[in-house]
Amino acid sequence: MDYQNILDSIHDEMSYRDVKGKVASYIPELAKVDRKKFGMHVYCGDQQHFHFGDSKEKFSIQSISKVFTLAMGMRLMGEDLWDRVDVEPSGDPFNSLTQLEYESGIPRNPFINAGALVISDILVDQLKDPKQELLDFVREITGDDDIHYDETVAASEKSTGYRNIALVNYIKALGNIKCDVEPIVDFYFYQCSLAMSCEQLSKAFMIFANRGRILENDKKILKPKTVKRINALMQTCGFYDEAGEFSFQVGLPGKSGVGGGIVAIHPENYSVAVWSPILNDNGNSELGMKALERFTTLTGVSVF
Repeated sequence: MDYQNILDSIHDEMSYRDVKGKVASYIPELAKVDRKKFGMHVYCGDQQHFHFGDSKEKFSIQSISKVFTLAMGMRLMGEDLWDRVDVEPSGDPFNSLTQLEYESGIPRNPFINAGALVISDILVDQLKDPKQELLDFVREITGDDDIHYDETVAASEKSTGYRNIALVNYIKALGNIKCDVEPIVDFYFYQCSLAMSCEQLSKAFMIFANRGRILENDKKILKPKTVKRINALMQTCGFYDEAGEFSFQVGLPGKSGVGGGIVAIHPENYSVAVWSPILNDNGNSELGMKALERFTTLTGVSVF
């Protein structure tokens, strides 16, 4: 497969001028990002790399981080984790409080904010230093120590994160939060502020395409059963209210973030990350969705 030629075609065909969405503004620091940014990186199972544009520039990965924290939570709790979080698409906005009342404080899935906050509670409860251990985890699976939290973004998250604070308090009132609210939301805001490039993200997500093993050294990080669960959740719940559309158009398990990043994997073949900060009405990168649809069309390969 001539991946570089395919990526070059996508780069030539597409531009920020072709989409009509907006950069995220509810987190003030994200509103400052240049809407013209556009990069893509493919990391293949034979360790080849292909890329274009701003693929090496770091950006705030936001909800993509929920895949990392879910993986850490599953390593700690195994199948018992599903007593705290469900595995169904939500049908509501990612920051909704509505379903929690009807479902006794059990979030629909770990990728909506309520679910990710329950995962944060698990990590805060069971790890001595969850922020450092999350960094250690991501650095290990990428083989790259140059991954850090963006302190400015974390502060911006904290200054506007009232709804997430409300979610934790509400879930705690319903009996599904163990720790104090402050350390949970502090960890959550920091995890969302992780700054990574498309290149780093594609390397990080290769463990989900490689049965839980680091490609470069074959070190086992996750059980194949865990990877199976995570990939299934990315397929059905990874794109807020647009998961069905992403499956229909792109046909890969993946996860998006309101920083404009999207990562997707084809098991045993590749991991691909794309970044364009212009979001559609569902909070997903508009240009990123188009680029990945074109990518699987031109390659003729998806999981379906």
